[in-house]
Parts: sequence; structure tokens; C-alpha cells
Amino acid sequence: MHVDSSPGSADWRRALTRFVNVIPHTQELGLEVLEASPRLTRMRLPWHEELLGDSARGLIHGGVLTMLLDTACGSAVLPALPAPEVCPTLDLRVDHFRPALAGRDLLVEARTLRVTASVVFTEGRVWQSDHGDVARAVGNFVRLGPRNTPAEFAEALFAEEGDHA
Repeated sequence: MHVDSSPGSADWRRALTRFVNVIPHTQELGLEVLEASPRLTRMRLPWHEELLGDSARGLIHGGVLTMLLDTACGSAVLPALPAPEVCPTLDLRVDHFRPALAGRDLLVEARTLRVTASVVFTEGRVWQSDHGDVARAVGNFVRLGPRNTPAEFAEALFAEEGDHA
């Protein structure tokens, strides 16, 4: 895909996969992008023993849920913008509904609610199959704009397989 053309869902899925694979902990944990579009981003974090916060009760650490929601909400920002730009987390509020249980993958989806000149507003939720929602988040991301975004940022996101942009 050329950066000049409008990316489709498959392009965004590849781009966000590239994005999460640059982050060492999400790469190490095997975070997988399932769906990506300007409307919705969905990801899966496979179960790993390292996710446990309470091994005696078999509960996943709450920090894992926060990381997952921050990553998903931040990823949802990119396809919602006119052009990719760096947008770090400004604020993230996480509500925990119930503990996430060991032995089950974590699923997360996020969407952009509103884009302004300076802030992007998002929401996300994490759930486990057969266990329901475990947490939700409202995240705000500051737009740094083209001046503070590396010129090669979009090119790196949409590089063809085998390219090392």
C-alpha cells in the first residue's frame, strides 16, 4: 500500500500489527491485532503464566489489563486520524469489573469517540470468553501533529512485508 492512498481495514491491521510489534512487552507477550479500521480496533492477548498477579487464586495482574487497554485505545487513534501522527497517552481511566482469570486469553476492543485539533478521545473494553467483561477504559491521547511526528512514521507503519522502513 502506498502511503498516499487511503488505507483499508487489511492495511490498518498490518500497520497496527507492525506498531504493536515495535513495543517490546507487547511483542514478547504475543499481542495479536484481529481487526483494525477507523471504526474499531480489536486485539487478543494469549494466556501466559507471566500474566498472573495472584498465582494462588489464578488471577491476572490488573497492570496487564491497563497495558492492554492503553495499547488498544492508542492503536485505535491511528486509523481515526486524517494521517498517522504520534499521539501519546494524556489520560487513561480504567474501571475493573471483576478479576481476569488464569488460563483464558484476553480480548480487547477500542474505538475513537471524538477527534479534536489537540486531543483524541477513546474508549475500550477487555473481556474473556465465557467470563464476560473484566475492565473498561476511557483514554485521551494528545495530538502532537505533523511537526512533532517523524516524517517516516506513516511509511514505517505501511511498509510492505520485507521492507525495513
